Amino acid sequence: MIPHPQVVALLEAAARSPLPTLDKVSPFVARRLYSDRCKTVMPKKVPETQVRLLLTPGGIAIRAYRPAGAAKTETLPALVFFHGGGWTIGDLDTHDVLCRELANGARCAVFSVEYRLAPESPFPAAVDDCIAATEFVSKNANSSCIAVGGDSAGGNLAAVVALHARDEWKTPGGPSICFQLLIYPATDQNMESESLGRNGEGYLLTLPLMERFRANYLPRPADYDDWRASPALAKSFAGLPPAFVLTAGFDPLLDEGRQYVERLARAGVEVAYRDYPDMIHGFILMGGALDTANAAVADCCAALRRAFEKVPA
Repeated sequence: MIPHPQVVALLEAAARSPLPTLDKVSPFVARRLYSDRCKTVMPKKVPETQVRLLLTPGGIAIRAYRPAGAAKTETLPALVFFHGGGWTIGDLDTHDVLCRELANGARCAVFSVEYRLAPESPFPAAVDDCIAATEFVSKNANSSCIAVGGDSAGGNLAAVVALHARDEWKTPGGPSICFQLLIYPATDQNMESESLGRNGEGYLLTLPLMERFRANYLPRPADYDDWRASPALAKSFAGLPPAFVLTAGFDPLLDEGRQYVERLARAGVEVAYRDYPDMIHGFILMGGALDTANAAVADCCAALRRAFEKVPA
């Protein structure tokens, strides 16, 4: 298998750029470079969506989306979404188009969480924010179903929130998670997979960049094995909600996604898996440059719709 021709063109364009790679600059500069890069590759046609900004009592900003045409009083299933970016970069704007697509394609409310970033706020700040934001949504969204999801670092956080909810939210009639949407999730901070060695150079997400992200988020190596940082190391996966896991063939995180699927399946969790063998990490945001990205978004929307249809109204 070789990368898709559209991926090759994108990589060649990146190689010609005079700008430094993200591992060579400060987090502040990396955030700006990443934001600008996202703008060049995201879909240009943005779905019409109802959008408003919410603020939790603890000060966490959440951008809330509803499908175009949905009545204000209509009860919709909800997706709490955590953006990717190595716990260091990314924000509500870099993932705005994706959240609009998910809201309209899955006909659900989407709540995109602006969690604190490293190195200013290292682990477990992002975890704490995502848990608090999900609790806030569960209490205020008037929804029949709360799903969690995210890409890359956001997929990591979604998996962690699902584990936390299973173990801690046990009050009858209290909040619960009905589904996990895990888009090429980072699941093991020890970074020892074969795909990391195979895909750790030349495909935008490189080993040096991953090491920089990890150092920002987890300055204490002792935390690598904490399940809140590495959900693949949780003691048990039994009782978790159904999941859809998406991976990319030229992604350093390919094996981590596959292994998480295997752990969920062995624990009896209903899990659907889709690999895009000629894609790279981060591709789902690149619908303006990669046709497959739009197909992957449609797959995510279909998985969400199927999950929501199984939940009693």
